[in-house]
Amino acid sequence: MRRGFWVFIHRWTGLAMAGFLIIVGVTGALLAFNSELERLISPQLYAAPRPGVEPLDLASLAERAEVLVKGGQAIRVGLTEPDQAEVWMVPRSEGEDGSEALGFNQLFLDPYTGGELGQRSWGKISEGWINLMPFIYALHFKLALGRSGFWIMGIVALVWTLDCFVGFYLTLPKADGAFWRRWKLAWLVKWRGGAFRINFDLHRAGGLWLWAALLIFAWSSVYMNLTDTVYAFVTRAVFDYRPAETELPEAPHPLAQPRLDFRAALLTGERLAAQEGARQGFAVEREAGLAFDAEHGVYCYTVRSSRDVGERTARTSVYFDADSGALRLLDLPSGQYSGNTVTAWLAALHKARVFGLPYRIFVSVLGLAITMLSITGIYIWWRKREARKFSAARRWRPAR
Repeated sequence: MRRGFWVFIHRWTGLAMAGFLIIVGVTGALLAFNSELERLISPQLYAAPRPGVEPLDLASLAERAEVLVKGGQAIRVGLTEPDQAEVWMVPRSEGEDGSEALGFNQLFLDPYTGGELGQRSWGKISEGWINLMPFIYALHFKLALGRSGFWIMGIVALVWTLDCFVGFYLTLPKADGAFWRRWKLAWLVKWRGGAFRINFDLHRAGGLWLWAALLIFAWSSVYMNLTDTVYAFVTRAVFDYRPAETELPEAPHPLAQPRLDFRAALLTGERLAAQEGARQGFAVEREAGLAFDAEHGVYCYTVRSSRDVGERTARTSVYFDADSGALRLLDLPSGQYSGNTVTAWLAALHKARVFGLPYRIFVSVLGLAITMLSITGIYIWWRKREARKFSAARRWRPAR
């Protein structure tokens, strides 16, 4: 195909994506420091440090939440931070929306005492500052539009991934001779040029210098939004990929009340994690969460293990039957299936959970760079459009 065709594709896909990528870039720059910003904005959601004191176990926290919230059922409890316990709640009566019936869906407890720290309906910005960071996350992930936004951002991520290759191709010099000398110019910014030249160079050189990172973030965005469709199809074509989302069959009917309560489920999860750790050769470092999944009729017990990728992640999970306690699935972030290992690294890179503070700074700067690339792309299109209009006007101007 002629180069002009790919210029056309790059121009119009870039313009179609620009608004979405500006949102993604700005929110992503903030989310690289999500934990720090959350602490700054909502310090009341974190307990006073107690050095040397062990936190309550997950079952005790779930039981405490159900005592505090009359008519509420804990479905997920997590120790995502050392000084904070998160409990997700739904009403016990069927057919009600959790956040509407209870007035919230996320309860925060002191992990040492079980005392209440706060509550919120996750992502509901009308509740004020306490929901600012969840709202920013919802904007980043699904435009804060629910299921429709989820699919829109998935399609944008897929187009972005493909456009990374188109943009790279368009940086290559047209002429065959002196390839490297000509291509070198594409990596440079002529700061003494005019506004158009600087914008064009920033757009082209910025895309080249950051190309690998842009591709990783674009493709990992496909994973986040199109997990069991496009991402699964492509990854399975190259790797052995067996995500929990597709490996766990749904139960014939949602399981409203499991036979195992949280206490029995925790004991079962601990036993299975230790058993599988001995069998698969991984060490459990700390427990991170316990969740009940009614659609699949299982509990998911999550720990941080020696198979986890990144410093702050805990994705090693055992899934077991919520009635019988029988093991249904072991999901290891690395060393189990090659596709799962690649996916765990993509997720950790996207969420800035590897390589410490320097990488989080890089991810934040990358978010701003994505915004810059979108804005310069719009500016280049606008200037060329104005030039074409001016040229057409001169061509059709009547002679005097």
